[in-house]
Amino acid sequence: MRKSCILLHISSLPSEYGIGKMGRHAFAFVDFLKKSGTKCWQILPLSPTSYGDSPYQSFSVNAGNPYFIDFEILEGDGLLERHEFAACTWESEPDKVDYSIIYNNCFEVLRIAYSRFKPSRFPDYRRFCENNKSWLDEYALFMALKSKNGGKAWYEWDTELALHKAKALTAVKKELKNEIGFYKFIQFEFTRQWTELKKYANDSGIEIIGDIPIYCALDSVEAWSNPKLFWFDKNRCPVSVAGCPPDDFSPTGQLWGNPLYNWDYHKKTGYEWWINRIKTATELYDIVRIDHFRGFESYYTIHFGNEDATVGEWKKGPNHELFRLAEEKLGRLNIIAEDLGFITPEVREMLDKCGYPGMKVLQFGFDGSENEHLPHNFKNTNCYAYTGTHDNETLVGWVGTLSAKSLKFAKKYLNVSKKSEIPMAAVRAAWASVAEVAIAQIQDFLGSDASGRMNKPSTLGGNWQFRTKEEDFTPKLARKIRKLNKLYNR
Repeated sequence: MRKSCILLHISSLPSEYGIGKMGRHAFAFVDFLKKSGTKCWQILPLSPTSYGDSPYQSFSVNAGNPYFIDFEILEGDGLLERHEFAACTWESEPDKVDYSIIYNNCFEVLRIAYSRFKPSRFPDYRRFCENNKSWLDEYALFMALKSKNGGKAWYEWDTELALHKAKALTAVKKELKNEIGFYKFIQFEFTRQWTELKKYANDSGIEIIGDIPIYCALDSVEAWSNPKLFWFDKNRCPVSVAGCPPDDFSPTGQLWGNPLYNWDYHKKTGYEWWINRIKTATELYDIVRIDHFRGFESYYTIHFGNEDATVGEWKKGPNHELFRLAEEKLGRLNIIAEDLGFITPEVREMLDKCGYPGMKVLQFGFDGSENEHLPHNFKNTNCYAYTGTHDNETLVGWVGTLSAKSLKFAKKYLNVSKKSEIPMAAVRAAWASVAEVAIAQIQDFLGSDASGRMNKPSTLGGNWQFRTKEEDFTPKLARKIRKLNKLYNR
């Protein structure tokens, strides 16, 4: 079945509180999608953001982002009074997320809510804690310890705690009992609100496409509490870290800094940790996009301490075996393989064995008619056609970066005479393609210029800040998208 999708992260939803939340504006966006005839909503990882505010660098692969918890829902539950959150300053600029303000104010408001929270009033709470015990207890302890240590990374804590020594942890659990309870409460509220929003979307005929990063952050509960998962030395320091080699776009490569997996250990355990992670993701989302999927075939390693990614080497990953075992336990998986970047014949072979749809990005296509990202070169329907991802320019911004040669080719290919006509023509080309699903960022429908870009890879600061306004989602825009969906049978 042909479908269309709009990419809009929760953080970018309209909000009076500085960042998008899982309340009335999120439900209103689902209504907008339904009116526009759009069948899928893609978001970025829901994980708590850490250094750099990136959803791809999180304190936990399982936890939800506290910033997305809706205060008005908590007010309705009797846990907050309106003045306790409405009187706060939540933004420095109306069209950008200011994470420093959110960080300083959000937890203060949530602590007020927690002070009124009584588990006896919420019978699902104890069931939630029990059902999620495998990760929740360690996560809540980890966050409580971070709070006690002024937000420092776990490897900067006292040695006994940093090394996860049982005796030290037993003592500190008693001391931090209330703080641990606070972080469990946050996750309960997040899950409760997300479950309601997802149900509303599904009941409206909308599927949620979620996103999981392939790697964990170094400053994460996983790296702290389960070091066997990673390629660490005896002092729990990474031997090598993740990244990408130099290319035309990045002369020094990309140094992500994430710890790499100890794939030998994972293989011995039957990939249990990864299979559980995939299971959790399939319960959270309807369709799961796995970032940097090619890393399962082989991955680029950079010696820990190097300042860039110019020197590194490729090592073999688990390949198709991980997903074969996952599907034996979980059944057929609804996964999108993010297969961008340096793709070798071995990677293509793995993708063919998995059978998951890959990605085509039109913005990558306009350097010649043989480019695989141009719609006429799509080999079959088993792919997702993006005008651009969260790492790309908006279409308006992208047009401004085109060389004279690429601009001329784009006009010819898209059959337009004006530069200003290229963005919507690119959307139409994606929608007209044979791809199973066509996806555009909401910025591309709003005509956002380069300032609307969500993320610029390999840069720190100024990213993940894009926001929409309530007045952006007009009936006129819904009709425009609906006509597009109807025209191309999506």
